Amino acid sequence: MAQKVAKLGVKREKGYLYFIDKAGDVSCALMARGKKKGGKPKKVAKAGIEKKNGFLYFLDKQGDIACAKLVRGGKKKKAKKK
Repeated sequence: MAQKVAKLGVKREKGYLYFIDKAGDVSCALMARGKKKGGKPKKVAKAGIEKKNGFLYFLDKQGDIACAKLVRGGKKKKAKKK
């Protein structure tokens, strides 16, 4: 399951995509709809978290940063296990 990394309580607006950028801060960009292009990302909250390899970082329902271990599966890996 996911673990909380930082408590920020970010409030979300409709039509925006929220993500954790390379600097470890929360950013948002206007989502593309139909022929309309998306917008440029803008910083929403500064957290400055250090990202670990093999983990997925995301904004949870409470608006906090959470991380979960990446699960990489597939047919080849399952066949190799047997």
